[in-house]
Amino acid sequence: MTNKKVFVAMSGGVDSSVAAALLKQQNYEVVGVHMKCYNVDGCAEQDAEDARRAAGVLGVPFYVFDFEEAYKDKVVEYMVAGYRQGITPNPDVMCNKEIKFGLFLEKALSMGADYIATGHYVKLTSDGNNHRLAIAADKNKDQSYFLWTLIQDQLKRCLFPLGDYQKSEVRNIAKKFGLPNADKKDSQGVCFLGQVTLEDFLQDYIPAKQGAVIDAAGQKLGEHNGAHFYTIGQRHGLGIAGKQPYYVAEKNVKKNTVIVASGNEAPELFRKEVTIGDVNLINPVAFDSSRPLATRVRIRYRQPLVKAELFKLKVGSYKLVFAEPLKFIALGQSAVFYDAKGIMLGGGVIKSAS
Repeated sequence: MTNKKVFVAMSGGVDSSVAAALLKQQNYEVVGVHMKCYNVDGCAEQDAEDARRAAGVLGVPFYVFDFEEAYKDKVVEYMVAGYRQGITPNPDVMCNKEIKFGLFLEKALSMGADYIATGHYVKLTSDGNNHRLAIAADKNKDQSYFLWTLIQDQLKRCLFPLGDYQKSEVRNIAKKFGLPNADKKDSQGVCFLGQVTLEDFLQDYIPAKQGAVIDAAGQKLGEHNGAHFYTIGQRHGLGIAGKQPYYVAEKNVKKNTVIVASGNEAPELFRKEVTIGDVNLINPVAFDSSRPLATRVRIRYRQPLVKAELFKLKVGSYKLVFAEPLKFIALGQSAVFYDAKGIMLGGGVIKSAS
């Protein structure tokens, strides 16, 4: 039995609604909270209403926290600044760091919460004061990749009720509770864009500028509207055709060129190692800088884990050397590393690749 108070971040989707339902079933004092953040296509109003209706069905108090300005400053500007620099930032990671497990956690605690909870698919285990995040039971939905910035002081206040469930089970639970969003489709892509394309959004901030699409030999194959708008591994929107599809292998925003490779096994697409900065170790371990740490690494969401060695270079800076070359590595994205049992050790932002 528990009377601990938990503020549940209710996005309007089925996952966070079921998280609230499960916690109420476990006798937590549940408070539903919808975070009003920046949104481009207007779908946020429907999401807020869906969250409100789910809270009503569960019979829990419901609040809306207005984080729109903070979201613009901390997430949207971060993303736009990254694309201006020619990298591919990850706004979901920054949203988790600054908004959900930053402002939301802080405000919830100030209002008397013992914990906050979200609908993330990730496992959380605790051993005294040592809290661990691990890959969720549903490997296809696992969202640990987006949570590598979390620290022990945050994790001790977090609950992740969906870590042991499959997505299909979550939908069935939603139906048993009579939740109105049981069959609601999952959101795709960058959450605040909705149906607006990334390129259309960025063009409001970064002027379009025609440049050359070239191959590794420097031969011009076509033209683009601005190197800023492309990311490594991108296949569509290049405006060129060949026997095999072309993929973005490199881009240079200063020269405004996009370099492509033919076929997804082209050697230009692969890298053997990366350096990472802004590193966070969730469970700081005694790291012997004289020898590497064996890890499993993921350099983009849902990419299968691959073996790698982690080397410490200097304070906050590390190098990951992969057991086998990896393709489509984009600077600005996250490299997240785990142990052999799926416990997440930490992560960082990719600064260079070679």
